[in-house]
Amino acid sequence: MLKLLAEHQSASVPQLVEWLSASPATVRRDIAWLAARNLLTRTRGGAANLAQKKRNFTLASETFDHNIQCFAERKRAIARYAAGMCDEGETIVINGGTTTFMMAEFLVDKHLKILTNSFLMAERLLVSSENEIILPGGKVYREQNVILSPFDNDITQHHYAAKMFMSVYGLSLLGLMEADPLLIQAEKRLIGQAEELIVLADSSKFAKKAGLILCGLDRVSTVITDTNASDGAVQLLEQSGVKVVTVAPEAVPAPQPPLAFPYGFEFQAQGMFQAEVSH
Repeated sequence: MLKLLAEHQSASVPQLVEWLSASPATVRRDIAWLAARNLLTRTRGGAANLAQKKRNFTLASETFDHNIQCFAERKRAIARYAAGMCDEGETIVINGGTTTFMMAEFLVDKHLKILTNSFLMAERLLVSSENEIILPGGKVYREQNVILSPFDNDITQHHYAAKMFMSVYGLSLLGLMEADPLLIQAEKRLIGQAEELIVLADSSKFAKKAGLILCGLDRVSTVITDTNASDGAVQLLEQSGVKVVTVAPEAVPAPQPPLAFPYGFEFQAQGMFQAEVSH
């Protein structure tokens, strides 16, 4: 619907019914859903394309630069353990987040197919490893360093993964929590493509609360956290059927100069980035 409105600027419900081969009730419901997320404008009897400048909203979550400095010793140890769970040749999904981003250092010598919405992780692994990298199409949110698409039928639906490694805003008995509706939408699509969901959550995440639940604990197979997590929190997760791994924090090495990035990106029509070596 958004693609059609971008092309035609506006359309009536009967027009959208014809173009989409959908029922009037479905079209009206989708218009209401998209309007509630500020992705189109409802009109009398139809919908209109939203001006691009009005769609440049930001995510509610904190910035990547801020988060990566918080509890870095815990996150590095968690990331190392998570990378060790990856088997050669398998397909995995890694969502955008600071703890999951730290996995990149430990995946350099692997040979995996990695679907990720983290632009920074993709860039780093393309430069430093032989892993095959797949990115979903969409808008790059610079402050969070993630790529998110408002469309349900992006390229993620064509990929299956044995494991998904996920950072989260918060963790409770209700499940995995996020702070932004757009993140929820994108990450649910990623979760749906993976057999096993592995959550990377330093112990501070047990105290963080958010208003949006991404999924219940019944979908989570393993939580990797650090030794600062309380016994009570670990026991509650285990009682919910979740395997919990605790690792000791480790020192973070001094930052290295950034690697030169000898690649140009060509955006494919299906919504996938493909790297080409510059000559």
